[in-house]
Amino acid sequence: MAKLRSILALLCCTLMAIVMVGCSSPQAVKPTYTPEKIAEIQGYAKDLTALSDRLPELQELIQKEDFIFARNFIHGPLGEIRVFMSRVAGSLLPNEQKPARDLAKQIANDLVEIDQASAVNNYKDAVRYYGETVKDLDAFAKLIPQG
Repeated sequence: MAKLRSILALLCCTLMAIVMVGCSSPQAVKPTYTPEKIAEIQGYAKDLTALSDRLPELQELIQKEDFIFARNFIHGPLGEIRVFMSRVAGSLLPNEQKPARDLAKQIANDLVEIDQASAVNNYKDAVRYYGETVKDLDAFAKLIPQG
């Protein structure tokens, strides 16, 4: 009987230790970027920057009210901007992915609005949505980690 009590006491202590360790809250580890991840994101961001550096060309076409070429520019050189933004957004930390994806969607919508305004020669809306595009791209760029 004494042997059974010591085994029972040992099992009780073990069970208590398991419960205490299992119910304790671990220290939250804040995820960070590795140098490799930053290099990957910077590679995607470089392609995105090359496209966004061409936005003044679109502004010039809108200012000249050359809406046919503005539409061609949106569908041509700027056609891949959503792909590059998706690559960047997918590579960010989990808590930063949703805002980046939302901004990517908004930028794509802004470009669609410019395209639609250009289709009906609506200078006012084209200029307004161009400004929105630039503002949203700046916000997106702030989400990209710097090495």
